[in-house]
Amino acid sequence: MQKSGNQPRPIPAPLEQPIIASDRVPANVGGEQLTETQLWQLLDEVKDPEVPVVSVVELGIVRSIQWLDNQLQVAVTPTYSGCPATELIEQQIAAALMQAGIRDPQVTRVLNPAWTTDWISDSGREKLRAYGIAPPQGSASKMTLLGHAEQISCPHCGSSHTEQVSEFGSTACKALYRCIDCLEPFDYFKCI
Repeated sequence: MQKSGNQPRPIPAPLEQPIIASDRVPANVGGEQLTETQLWQLLDEVKDPEVPVVSVVELGIVRSIQWLDNQLQVAVTPTYSGCPATELIEQQIAAALMQAGIRDPQVTRVLNPAWTTDWISDSGREKLRAYGIAPPQGSASKMTLLGHAEQISCPHCGSSHTEQVSEFGSTACKALYRCIDCLEPFDYFKCI
């Protein structure tokens, strides 16, 4: 009988590729400034936490990037001023830049002009549709305030026979719809 304190310890399986200290060195350790194209490509890898199939670049959240002296300045406009993911997005952008070797990037929130769904790229709209979210149709318009209903197509079957179930969907920037033909519910990214 073994004593409770003398239990044999399991031996961990060897790692396929052991982690060494140099694995934690940022990619751009040389310190040279990344080009604007490289920076946009890097930020295009940062996904929106609420809709992880689109990047912050595809959503049009990243407004500008520029080097000021030796500090990278990134201007970010949230999808709306009360968006709960804004701070997380800013942190993810800064973390991606720091991991690429950029020291102390300055991420600044810009509220004017306000973000609009017109800033979502064509590829972002297609990714939303493929994910099951109807992308904003048309341009941001105030006609819905006057009672003009938007015709929203189902992202699953393409039918225009849809109905709004709720003004708010999984997030405040989306509305909940249902397709009358395929009966599937879906979010619609509201035109703002």
